[in-house]
Amino acid sequence: MSGEVRVGVLVSGRGSNLDALCRAAADPGYPGRVVLVISNRRDAMALEVAGRWGVPAEAMPVSRYSHDDRARDRAMGERFREAGVALVVCAGYNRVLTEPFLEAYPDAILNVHPSLLPAFGGGMHAVEEALEYGVKISGCTVQLLEPGVPDGGPIILQRAVPVREDDDAASLLERIHEQEWLAVPEAVRLWCEGRIRRDGRVVRIAATPEEGS
Repeated sequence: MSGEVRVGVLVSGRGSNLDALCRAAADPGYPGRVVLVISNRRDAMALEVAGRWGVPAEAMPVSRYSHDDRARDRAMGERFREAGVALVVCAGYNRVLTEPFLEAYPDAILNVHPSLLPAFGGGMHAVEEALEYGVKISGCTVQLLEPGVPDGGPIILQRAVPVREDDDAASLLERIHEQEWLAVPEAVRLWCEGRIRRDGRVVRIAATPEEGS
């Protein structure tokens, strides 16, 4: 895939992954550019992060659509298409996307999750669940989203984080976030360079952009 890819980002929280992605995209050699940020929450700090990077941002709470998730997702898809977005990144987005949105961007939605999937997927408390289970290694996963089981899409890359004896949810999550800030820009780079090749559930990464184009 040649040229600069237009990237849209979905957010719900403080926007640390968005900040990391925008920082990476500020490099002239980076193959993607964040052109639009949408949040399901009007008070999401990520909207301020977008503003600091000069990226257009807006809130589209489900209350504007009679609390109909499918209607809101359809509207979000239309908004991204209007902005020419080719790739969507869920960077701390706390809602399950419905079919109208997923089908609008097949194999073009990246999601980051704070666990080594398939472990502790499908919810918002992966870190707490990992600690309760007693795992010795946690981490983060960037995957392709698709219809079906939440957090069940093909895995693009993972980064491991050892669990310390004195960890609580906050300390472990912060170290996982540090790995997410590396993993998200890298996965976006791979997608924008056309290096992601899917074979069923297995994602293979081409060694160079030329192989993937």
